[in-house]
Amino acid sequence: MAPIRVALIGLSASAKVNWAEQAHLPYLQSPRGRLHYELVALLNSSVAAAEAARAHFKLPPTIKAYGSPDDLAADQDIDLVVCNTRVDTHILTSAPSLRAGKAVFIEWPLAENHEAALALTGGQRVDHSVIGLQGRVSPIALKLKELLGSGRIGRVLSSDVRAFGNLGQRDTVAESVSYFTKRSIGGNHITIAYAHTVDYVHDVLGEFDGFQSRMQLQRPVLKIRDQNNVVTDTEIRSDVPDFLAVHGKLARGKADIADNATLSFTFRSGQQFKDTPGFIWTINGEKGEIMVTANGAYLHSDSYKDPIDIKLHDHATDEVVRIEWDWQDWQKELPYRSRIVAELYERFAHWWEDGKPAGDLADEREWPRLHDAVVRMEEFKELFRQYDAQNAA
Repeated sequence: MAPIRVALIGLSASAKVNWAEQAHLPYLQSPRGRLHYELVALLNSSVAAAEAARAHFKLPPTIKAYGSPDDLAADQDIDLVVCNTRVDTHILTSAPSLRAGKAVFIEWPLAENHEAALALTGGQRVDHSVIGLQGRVSPIALKLKELLGSGRIGRVLSSDVRAFGNLGQRDTVAESVSYFTKRSIGGNHITIAYAHTVDYVHDVLGEFDGFQSRMQLQRPVLKIRDQNNVVTDTEIRSDVPDFLAVHGKLARGKADIADNATLSFTFRSGQQFKDTPGFIWTINGEKGEIMVTANGAYLHSDSYKDPIDIKLHDHATDEVVRIEWDWQDWQKELPYRSRIVAELYERFAHWWEDGKPAGDLADEREWPRLHDAVVRMEEFKELFRQYDAQNAA
C-alpha cells in the first residue's frame, strides 16, 4: 500500500520548542515509520524558513517547502498534516487542511480555548484525525488498564494523584516559553502538564461525573531564564495558576468502579520536596491497591529517563509486588520523546490501511482524536470557570 504522505508544520532549526524534531521526526525517519509514512512537505512561517529547515535537518530536496497554510491545504499530494506550532496558531495553520478533507494530527492543546476547539470541529466526530494526548497509549497506562481488567484489586473505590510540573522551575520561567504566563494564549503548565496527566488518568479510570476544584496563583511574578538557562533580572507577571486541587465522582464506563468512587488530584508547578517522587498515583480497590511513582508529571513524554515503578499491594496476602512493564521492541530503537508519539502514528496507520472504518475501535487499536480533545477542553473550561468564580467571590 502507498505510504501516507505527511506534511510537518513547525519543524524549524530556530524553534523555541523542539517537539517536532524530537518527538515526530525520529519515527517518521525510522525504518518502521517509513513502512507507513513518507514526509513530503514542510510548512513554516515562510517558504524560506521551510527551505532552511529542510536544509538544516538534511531532508531530501524533493520535500516541498510552504509558507502558507492555504497553499499547503491545496496540495492534493498530501494526506496527513501534522501541526507542531504554538497552541494559539494551531487553528490558523491546520484548519485549511482539515476543511480541504486532509487528515490532521494536532499537538495538545488543540486550541487556545474550548470555543475555538469547538469551532474547528463543528462539534462533530473527526475520525481522520489525531490529537497529541499520547499518554493514553503509554506503556504505563496500558499496563494499568491490563491490571484493572484482570480484577486483581477488585472494583476501584478511589484514586489519588499527586503530580509536579517539575520540568519548569518554582520562581522562574524560560524565555522560550514565557508565554506560559499568559492564560489567553492557552499553553501553560496547567493546560499542558496537568492536562496530559489527567487525560490518561481519565482514560484509565473514567471521566468525572462532576467535580470541584480550587486553583491558586502562588507566584505571580517570575524571573526570566535566558537561552543559556541563566536567571536574569527581567521579571514577568503571570495570570496562570500554579497550584491546583480537584476532586470529583468518577463516572462509569471505563474501569470497574464502585458507586460514588472518587478521583482526587493535586498538581503544582515546579519541583517537589527534595528527594521525593514528582508523581504518585494510587488506585485503591476492594482487594488491593496500585501505586505508580515517577520523577514528574510526564508519563506521556519525559519521565522515562528515570525508573517508573508500578507496585501492587494485595490486601489478602499483605504482600507488595513489583509489576513489570516494558516498551515494544521497535519503540526501544527510538528516543524517549518519540516512543509514545510513534504509537499514535502506528495506530493511525493501521486504521488508514484497514480502510478507515468509521466509529469506535477496539481499545488496543484506538487513539485520541480531535473530538476527544474537545471533551477534555470542556473540562478545562469548567475548571477555569470555577477559578474565575473563586476569584470573583
